[in-house]
Amino acid sequence: MNKVVQYFRQELWSPYVAGALLGVVGVLAVWISDSLLGASGAFENIAGMLGKAFAPALFNNLYFNFIMPPGLNWSLILLVGIFFGGMLGAFSSGTFKFRANPDDQWKRVFGPQVWKRWVIAFFGAIILEYGAGIAGGCTSGLAISGGMLLAPAAYLFMAGMFATGILTAWIIYRKRY
Repeated sequence: MNKVVQYFRQELWSPYVAGALLGVVGVLAVWISDSLLGASGAFENIAGMLGKAFAPALFNNLYFNFIMPPGLNWSLILLVGIFFGGMLGAFSSGTFKFRANPDDQWKRVFGPQVWKRWVIAFFGAIILEYGAGIAGGCTSGLAISGGMLLAPAAYLFMAGMFATGILTAWIIYRKRY
């Protein structure tokens, strides 16, 4: 038992062990909650809750009333669990620390200003979330859960995600990567 605890406290895990555990979590999610893994809908739920609280007339529409009604649901619980699970993992491996994106590669490409890197990351995340909404799911919902179900769309998505990621990295970083 002590070896298992020591393994979980490592900073890096074997991708095979991590993948097997992710598969177990995916099966347990379907079995316990009758829901697949996917967290992108949580952001729409949060936006709907905030919108209905601060601008109810603006958020009284078909999307927020029927398609993505705000409230506590599985994807929101999953999002909170991902956040606290990541923190628990960082604490258990002794790698938790607050930082302002000090990555040297980001500094070389986007400059030394921390605020600029945070703005770029923030707007990049908004674009990613918008794309996930158009696609009908995020990486976890489409690639992991769809891949677990052997859905062809999941494999097309993963191929497209990696291809566009490589292309984007090439455009942004050129030979500086």
